[in-house]
Order: sequence, then C-alpha cells, then structure tokens
Amino acid sequence: MGIFDMKFFRFLGFKKKPNAPWSKYYKKKEMNLNIPDMSLYQYYKKHSTENLELNAFDYFGKKITNREVLEKIDVASKSFLSYGIRRGDVVTICMPNTPEGIISVLALNKIGAIANMLHPLSSENEIKSTLNETNSVMLIVIDVSYEKVKKIINDTEVYKVIVVKANNSMPLLMNIGYEIIRGRKTKVSKNDNKYILWKDFINNGKNCKMNNFNYDCKKDDPAVMLHSGGTTGNPKAIVLSNGNFMTLVEQAKVVFKDLRKKDKCLSIMPIFHGFGLGVCIYTPLCLGVECILIPQFKAQEFGNILNKHKPEFVIGVPTLFEAMLKTPKEKADRFNMNYLKYAISGGDSLKKSLEKNINDFFREHGSNVSIIQGYGMSECLAAVCLDFKNNPKSGSIGIPFPGCYIGIFSPEDREVPYGSEGEICISGPNVMLGYYNNEKETNLALHIHDDGNVWLHSGDLGVMDKDGFIRYTSRLKRLIVSSGYNVYPNQIEAVLEKHEAVMISSVIAVPHKYKGEVAKAFIVLNKGYKENDKLIDELKELCKKNLPKYSLPVEYEFRKSLPRTIVGKVDFRKLQIENNEKRMSELNEKK
Repeated sequence: MGIFDMKFFRFLGFKKKPNAPWSKYYKKKEMNLNIPDMSLYQYYKKHSTENLELNAFDYFGKKITNREVLEKIDVASKSFLSYGIRRGDVVTICMPNTPEGIISVLALNKIGAIANMLHPLSSENEIKSTLNETNSVMLIVIDVSYEKVKKIINDTEVYKVIVVKANNSMPLLMNIGYEIIRGRKTKVSKNDNKYILWKDFINNGKNCKMNNFNYDCKKDDPAVMLHSGGTTGNPKAIVLSNGNFMTLVEQAKVVFKDLRKKDKCLSIMPIFHGFGLGVCIYTPLCLGVECILIPQFKAQEFGNILNKHKPEFVIGVPTLFEAMLKTPKEKADRFNMNYLKYAISGGDSLKKSLEKNINDFFREHGSNVSIIQGYGMSECLAAVCLDFKNNPKSGSIGIPFPGCYIGIFSPEDREVPYGSEGEICISGPNVMLGYYNNEKETNLALHIHDDGNVWLHSGDLGVMDKDGFIRYTSRLKRLIVSSGYNVYPNQIEAVLEKHEAVMISSVIAVPHKYKGEVAKAFIVLNKGYKENDKLIDELKELCKKNLPKYSLPVEYEFRKSLPRTIVGKVDFRKLQIENNEKRMSELNEKK
C-alpha cells in the first residue's frame, strides 16, 4: 500500500469519542485541539513571523536566527526544484543534528516532497535497502558516511548525493580546525556529477531563476518517514503527516505552560528519531525556543553539556540522566541547575531508584524540578503521554496529551476494565498514516475498533486506573532498547544466519553500564564448523556491514543446541532467564 493509498487509515475525526477519565485535568478547549490544514513549513513560518530575530539554533556556539533559517529554507527549496525534486518525491536525509539536516526537512516540505530520515551510522547494506525500499531519488548525507555511500549508491535509484560537511555551520575557527583534522579526509569526486557538496548545492539555489513556490499541502499529506520495527520487529518506514507534527506543537502549548520564548532546549536526541525531530527540534522551533544542536556526544559528558548551555528544556533517555549522576564530584560541585524548567525522560522505562537519584542530584545542585517520565513510539511521533510535575501516583507514566486518546485493550480489541492489564493503544491526530508500501504491517498496527475509530497497537502492555493514569508494565513485542534506540533481535538473527557456518541463532538483551541494554547472540554452528577467533571476526564484520552500530552484538556464545518451545520455536525467553541466572551467579561469586 503506497502512502497515497492510505486515506482509509487517516485520522479524519472521531466516530465516537473514546473514554477519557483524564479529561478533568484539562480545560474543555484544550481537549479539542485545532490543527490547521497546512504544511510543516507553513506552520513554522506562521509561528516565526513574530520571532524572526530570535535564535533558532545554537551550533557549537554559532547562533542562527529564525529569519536566517527561513532564508536558507527558501534557497534550499529552489535548489531542490532545480535538481528535479517534485511533490511526492522521497529524499533521504542521513544526518546527525546539524542546521543543514533540519533546513533540508523544511525545504523539502515546502515543495511537497517527503523527507526520509536515516541514522548516519547505518551500515552500507542498511543504507542501500532503505534507499530502495522508500524509492528515494536523492540522498543528503554527512561527510563521515560518504565512503559507505560510494560503495552502494549505484545499486539504488538515487541520481544525486549531497554531501554535507559537519563544519559547514560551525564558527570560523572551529570550522578551520575541523577541516584540518577531519574535513580533508572526505574527498568528493569532482569528476562524478552524481555528487555535490552542500556549499555548491546552496550556491546553485542562490543562482537559480526558477520560481520558488509553495505547494498547497494539507495536514493529512505525508511529510516525513521514520524507521521502526512495527509490530513484528522487521524494519519499516513510518509515514508521518504534517498534522502529526503540528499536533505535537499544539499539545506542547498546553502541557509546557512555563516554557517561554528565548528559552533554550537541549536538542541532543537525533533528528532521525521522532523524539529528536518532533519533540526536541520542531516543537521548540515553533514555540520560539532556541535549539542547542548536539550532533555527536558522549553520554559521560551530559552533565558538562547541561552546565555549559543551561537549557530550560531538557529531554533525554534514562541512560543520559544516569550518566549525569556519574559526573566527577569536582565538576558537579560547580553545577547550579536553577535554570531548569522541564527535565523529561523517554525512550525507555525510568526505574524508580534512578528517578530518585536524578531528583536528589537536581536538589543538591539548586533545582526544584523533578524529572518527568514520558511515553510514546515513532508511529505516533514519539510522544503521547506525560507524567505530571508532582504526580503522587508512583510508577505512572502520566496521562495522555490533550486531543490524544489511550485505551487498554484485550487481544480481541475490547477495552479492559480499569486496573486490568492489556495492550496500550493510541488514537488521535498523533497517529501515523501507515507504513510505506506495506499494507500487511499497516493492517497489523492500525485497527478499526467497535467505536469506529482507528487505534494504533503499541505492542506494549499497561494498566490504566479510574483517573486515567497509565502504568507501563512490559513489552508485548520482542525488543531491546539500547540508549533509547530500538534494537530488533530477529533483524540481528537474520544477518548472522547469512553466514555459511551458522545454522541458527537467537539474540537476547544483556545489561550495560551506560546503554541500559545491549545485544548478545547465541549461535549453533553447522556441521564441520568450529568456534574460533577467525569465525567471530567474520560474524562481527558481517554484522558491521548489515546493521546499525547500536544494534551490533557485544557478546557471542556458541552452543550445541538452543532451547525450544512446545511448538518447536527457539525459546528466547528461556535463554534470557538462563543468562540472567548465570550473570547473578557470577556476581555472587565475586562477592
């Protein structure tokens, strides 16, 4: 099913308003969001007219105003048009958090094209398959990924590659330093007209005589594609509409009442993730909040980054806040965090003990703010539920954002009584249009329930109380969350089993000091093959070529057989239990 055939699944208004016991916490007008019928670009431009001289971005200390961003969008959109990009075309953006990546999203949106967001650390084969599966015709890529792209680009339909140097928008001295140390390593061939540097691409737009026009885009038109495992764990392209993004901004106006123009947001979550693009960048931009762009960082530096920039609005995964707690005492003693207004954790469950330690750290360093836990998924732009600042209900992930509805349902799509466990399902203007060219998976994820509404099935289990507060309990689908990134075991297994020596494999999650969880692979070899260093190196190289960096297994264990369920499937749950017991035994022996 193509994105233009998904009208059946688009949110066109509730047939019957779902139950909303949490509505008492909002005003009536707040529950009825008014989402304008326009594009992301038009909505941002409308909100920026009063904020033209306010800073939109801070990139390594270089400030870029909203006026400058709008001018850069105009130039980039003209250049896209001159290179043949038209409404409905898919352009892949393989970038970290840089001004060029965000400007590209909005410039493409202005002319009705679709931005397909891809992790710059993706493997060669993953880049190739994503380009082909999304029918991408152009690629915008960071310079550090250029060599990978060169190896696979001729196996795709991409006719133009725009290479962005990470120092393009850096301050002058830093720009020169980067060029000396790293920039010269990227030599883009001047003899191959398939490639062009961003600087030349922009100059082309400045010189272009074409009319720079806006398409009449609607809120239900496709705008961005993100990537997820959906209900089965197989990678899919999530098609998000203009309305999905604008809904998030309208909800933020209600939920983050203390946020003001000129405040700063630490935009540390990546733009190829809904959390990053939707919550950390597009929403602050439209609210007149300055985005501090962090393209690359070490978790251990999180505390120092906070102390340096002093942002009022901080959003991150639990592992980032955990790393903050490990800031050396001599540095942490200099922190004064009284600037904080909101500290939000998402992407994974926030353990109660970690929540307490984070709040204690804030109190010890001058802040009265408590960390707030959020919940969402890429299929609904990463954010649908948020805890209260002072929620007395321990362990809750809060209540749904206004205009968004969450229900707890049985496998038969029947809503379960309050206090009963079931699958967390979401309905409302946050929900995706569907999966690109994948009718089967779209139908598995989006169900029309008896109330006539379209509900997104999250694959997560939870409980709702009579006041509408939701408690996340566990995952229904098989998934590893590593530093906030979704890692799909069956994707890793499929790669490992390409090797001629591997008969079967199974992947589980193991604890990691900073990342929370990482992947461990159990492998049974075919006859005639034995475990040795050479084989392990070959498996590592195979994974490196076919998987994103964050999905790579950190451990390999070889066995003669793997446990099976009654129906003969590999019992990965039993492997998980066995490994956990073995780890606990080893820890006890050390004591």
